[in-house]
Amino acid sequence: MDDPQDVPMERDSQMSRKKDERRLFIFLIVFLFPMLAVAVVGGYGFAVWISQMFLGPPGPPG
Repeated sequence: MDDPQDVPMERDSQMSRKKDERRLFIFLIVFLFPMLAVAVVGGYGFAVWISQMFLGPPGPPG
């Protein structure tokens, strides 16, 4: 059966893991997802810009 001395250590481990998960969640929401969104939109804009340099602007031919 469980040793009574192990119970506080398990509780500390769970609290530490919850704290780590909260920090990871804040990092993902505040930093990573916004940076990824900017990178994806910027990458798409860059690709459109480069394609228009080679293929010309959109619209009917002149």
